[in-house]
Amino acid sequence: MDLSMFENTMPGRLVPIHGTDPQLGEWAHSAFLPDGLGEDTPALSPETYLVVMNARAALGALDATARQLPNPTLFRTPALRREAQSTSALEGTYAPLADVLTADEDAPSTPELLEVLNYVSMANLGFARVAVGQPISVSLLGELHGLLMRDTPLQAKSGRVRNGQVVIGRRAGADPFGFPVHAARFVPAPASPELEIRVRDLADWMRRDHSARIDPVVAAAMAHYQFETLHPFHDGNGRVGRYLVVLHLQAQGVLSEPTLTVSPWFEARRPDYYDRLLAVSTRGDWDGFVRFFAQGIRVAADTTRRQMLALVQVQQRLDLQVQESALRARSAHALIEFAVANPSFTAARAAAGVGLSYGRTNALIGQLVELGILRMLGTESAYQRRFFAPSVLHVLTQAEEE
Repeated sequence: MDLSMFENTMPGRLVPIHGTDPQLGEWAHSAFLPDGLGEDTPALSPETYLVVMNARAALGALDATARQLPNPTLFRTPALRREAQSTSALEGTYAPLADVLTADEDAPSTPELLEVLNYVSMANLGFARVAVGQPISVSLLGELHGLLMRDTPLQAKSGRVRNGQVVIGRRAGADPFGFPVHAARFVPAPASPELEIRVRDLADWMRRDHSARIDPVVAAAMAHYQFETLHPFHDGNGRVGRYLVVLHLQAQGVLSEPTLTVSPWFEARRPDYYDRLLAVSTRGDWDGFVRFFAQGIRVAADTTRRQMLALVQVQQRLDLQVQESALRARSAHALIEFAVANPSFTAARAAAGVGLSYGRTNALIGQLVELGILRMLGTESAYQRRFFAPSVLHVLTQAEEE
């Protein structure tokens, strides 16, 4: 890490660290420990306040749209899978979006898909906990992280604050044969009781109501910076940190239905995203980071709302297609709704979802396949065959390109 970047205005301090490299020998360096978050809004420019206001308006429009829908939770799974794909890609775990949307949640076919689908499970657990009033806490963070790392090589180290030093990225022009800590782009605080205290302070800060002095979008930006800078876990910090943005907005009452995909925008601007986070640490540039963050939230909310409305239109078109066919069963409409909420599914899972027998559901799926509403995915055995609605998948993958 280039220590010369850090200025007197940095919101924290550099602390000495040392260790031994098995090949290069002993080393000494410094790591960055951020100050605790304050109870007031950081100094922001009028331009940034305007971007924050636009982000709040977009979040309000998204939440209002969700509240007007008969079943606002209908779009949570498609949105979460898209978010899972993008947030994992930011951390180097890539799986094509179409593969993620159609993956078998009970038997992921690759390690990458396992990690992506672990994210979906983690997110659903957190949303459910906050919805019933459970506060964000260190124990909840640990539980979420443990679920994210389930069945991965790092499972044994998951669910608790790290007990070793980590480094982030690599500086351009760094000596390729030097100590990794010197070549790192950023070195978070060392494992210590002070790190654990900072993580606990962050969870406490996120539980408090700051709305009288800090806009919820700004509060989400501040908490996101603090989590990413502390980097409390051995792995998965980026994914958990970006997830906490949506969970925090839900906990603050900004989103009643947390169907918001924030990572695609940040993934498309990865270098700027990392630069903005680093600039807060090195010189206290909250204004630049909050403006960047709020712009991302606004675009994410607008994109999610458009996708939500597009899926509503798809469902209406598919319902009309059934009405105009010889198929009149009310259960067909229930199956279409299930297909919109679940980008791919087996007949057994659909039967459980719509409350019909397996035989009746399987026959109904066959009729919808004949109408072109559903299509079979792959050539597995009859019980394991998966199905999807092409028009639904088109909407979800098209949104990635916007």
